[in-house]
Amino acid sequence: MPSIAPPGPLPRPDHQHAFFEQEGWHHRARLRSRHGRRTRTMSAEKTITETSSYGKETPVGRPDIDGRAGIFVPTAEFDISNNTTIRKGAGIVGFGNLDGTLTVYFEANRFDESNLHKWEHKARKAYDRMVMGAPTVSKAKIDARMLEQVGIIDGMGINLKHPERLTHWLTISNVPDTAPEEPVVRWKNR
Repeated sequence: MPSIAPPGPLPRPDHQHAFFEQEGWHHRARLRSRHGRRTRTMSAEKTITETSSYGKETPVGRPDIDGRAGIFVPTAEFDISNNTTIRKGAGIVGFGNLDGTLTVYFEANRFDESNLHKWEHKARKAYDRMVMGAPTVSKAKIDARMLEQVGIIDGMGINLKHPERLTHWLTISNVPDTAPEEPVVRWKNR
């Protein structure tokens, strides 16, 4: 049977490629040595304070139906008063991306639907949107430093590891009465 491998090493290209990363409206490039030549790489070096990442318990990648996702609340770095995307008291669920950011879906009951008064119902609606891949404007890719994971949501219910942080988020949002009564919430239809 003949081999499908090429007969020898592949030739090196004679030209250099320049790759740029857009960051802060400026093009930045970094040079490094490769094959004895200076070539440009795709990203600039970042210091440890510029790097953002999520915790090891944060699920990575969009979950399937009934899959696990993280439950998040804003950190002190998140400026809620100047943010028009995520509203106060929102149920925020999401997953980690390979670049260290978070993709989150949220529901804040903007239109005062009576079935979305409780926080866990908002989180469930955002979770359902996420696992179904439904088109929505209630979705964002956010720096992981802006949000803190307080629990896990899946097709069976919610498990809060830090219910006090969720209670704090709902209290500063002026909706403390929407907080779940227990740290573990099971869906009634399961």
